[in-house]
Amino acid sequence: QVQLVESGGGLVQPGGSLRLSCLASGTIFRIYNIHWYRQAPGKQRELVGSISSSGTTNYADSVKGRFTISRDNVANTAYLQMNSLKPEDTAVYSCNADIFGSQGTLNYWGQGTQVTVSS
Repeated sequence: QVQLVESGGGLVQPGGSLRLSCLASGTIFRIYNIHWYRQAPGKQRELVGSISSSGTTNYADSVKGRFTISRDNVANTAYLQMNSLKPEDTAVYSCNADIFGSQGTLNYWGQGTQVTVSS
């Protein structure tokens, strides 16, 4: 059974930084693109950015230059480094990925981790 688990969320002051992790566990043969999403209260879920299996990244305009996505293919982990955080970055952040495991290639979601930016 493949699972995605996020960690690293919390409360941070404006201008601060956080690093989120997304760990994939289970029988995994390959992880394809990994996406980070966020959803603020009362708003639609937003794609924050993505990273391909080769490391190519792209970002939403709202986070470009402040957020960086990386991955460790050996550790089956993706990261979201968030700098210069703003109150409008407050949301539940979730990772999503297509993973080739023992049941074939399926799409998986993590449970999400809360990020609150406030003074």
